[in-house]
Amino acid sequence: MTEVDTLRTQAEQWLGEDPDPATRAELSALLDRLPATADDLADRFAGTLTFGTAGLRGPLRAGPNGMNLAVVRAAAAGLIAWLAARDAQGPIIIGYDARHGSREFATETARVASGAGRQALLLPHALPTPVLAFAVRHLDACAGVMVTASHNPPQDNGYKVYLGRGLGGPGGDGAQIVPPADLEIEAAIRAVGPLSAVPLGPGGTVLGEDIVDAYLAGAVDVLDELTVERAERERLTVAYTALHGVGAALVGAAFARASFATPLVVPQQATPDPDFPTVTFPNPEEPGAMDLVLNLARRAGADLAIANDPDADRCAVAVPDGDSWRMLRGDEVGVLLADHLMRRGRHGRYATTIVSSSLLRELCARRGLPYAETLTGFKWVTRAGEDLVYGYEEALGYCVAPDHVRDKDGVTAALLVCELAAGLKTELRTLTDRLDELATEYGVYATDQLSVRVDDLREIGEAMAHFRARPPDTLLDEPVTALEDLLPEADVVIVRAESARVVVRPSGTEPKLKAYLEVVEPVVDGDVAAARERTAAQLAALRTEVETALGL
Repeated sequence: MTEVDTLRTQAEQWLGEDPDPATRAELSALLDRLPATADDLADRFAGTLTFGTAGLRGPLRAGPNGMNLAVVRAAAAGLIAWLAARDAQGPIIIGYDARHGSREFATETARVASGAGRQALLLPHALPTPVLAFAVRHLDACAGVMVTASHNPPQDNGYKVYLGRGLGGPGGDGAQIVPPADLEIEAAIRAVGPLSAVPLGPGGTVLGEDIVDAYLAGAVDVLDELTVERAERERLTVAYTALHGVGAALVGAAFARASFATPLVVPQQATPDPDFPTVTFPNPEEPGAMDLVLNLARRAGADLAIANDPDADRCAVAVPDGDSWRMLRGDEVGVLLADHLMRRGRHGRYATTIVSSSLLRELCARRGLPYAETLTGFKWVTRAGEDLVYGYEEALGYCVAPDHVRDKDGVTAALLVCELAAGLKTELRTLTDRLDELATEYGVYATDQLSVRVDDLREIGEAMAHFRARPPDTLLDEPVTALEDLLPEADVVIVRAESARVVVRPSGTEPKLKAYLEVVEPVVDGDVAAARERTAAQLAALRTEVETALGL
């Protein structure tokens, strides 16, 4: 049998099980054009989307190596079987964003759950991911499913799973799954028989707006009435964009409840649009993604510019910088919020990841607060300890109220950023002023990232192997003092020198290789600007060194 014959057989078998007329027609069209479509079909049948700790994520297309109704039905059936095997009590809650296919995938999940006798509750409409994470805790669910691809390109979708207290434990109540649950669910998915034999029930019970109201009430409770009075909040001017995602309505409602002035919204990006027409990638970290909100902020003379990613679990912040604007790095916002909560008297554990700035560790050490450092990903940050009061990761993710949402929450984080900025404004100070004050006290902790997007995932493995085989002996002419390889627990290599650190790892959600760079420079005679200039030059040099070490 030739390769083309094999592909035809695989595709025809898939067609017999595919419940979606649209993807059946898509696959049939490819079959009709064989052998010209052999490469496309080979990619679709090269394997199946693997259910990992980020759930499923991939391109919307027919076949086992894509996001489609057949793959979702199998994933839902496997998840429900896994819950049943553990005698998990309570409903499953299902949320979805505004991407192509999200609502249909959510409804299919509900049909599989109800068909198996499990109560399925759907969020009332397309909503941010943190609302789903909140609802799992609030309604004492056994699990939750969020259909979203977060900030991935428009052709993608995804499927994230959260666990309730019964299976996740106190630290995992409403948090994303961690091993070995991912592998166990993957095995349960593989054990699902013919899709036509999966019993289907009704499309679940749609929850009312009271779940959204409860989320908003908890978000506003993060703020401290004694820190910033209502009149001071109303004087803060914020430009905002949802980047065509689902955050705008909720952010507007949260600002109103918190007595902040209504944010100025980028009109072209305010309404959910799964094609994301104004951005190349709907990720506020990507170059150009925040251009429209920065232009709006500049024209309006705003105090802040804020952006959420499409499912509003991340929060980007930009501030005036002389005659222009600059986006704060995730580490800068992460430390600002931690410092703010500490000065408000929030006692407990503060956590971040191995790729984030080391400054949070120093703040906790000097202020006598518990600190934790975890592997990358909020599934680990939120499990840093039952006494967790704050956690962040440098990729614009902030958990500012773990008892409210035990995951990153871009809406609640935006409120806390505004509280901090409004309080500083009353003292004729800004977020950058506070960053300079921290630098004067602790030194400049400057971070940057080298991110390489690949078309072939094998390139990532080759670069990691190259780095492991020939790790650098020096960083910025300083001898390497520590080299940590976290295999097999994680595909991460950490290299440290006295005033520099490099962490190299594959991205967990995108086809990228990432290297996280950090340099630390003391501030001499109060000259923060000079210290920042030195760290900028050092980061540029370190980037070049790491590119060479990776064989790029």
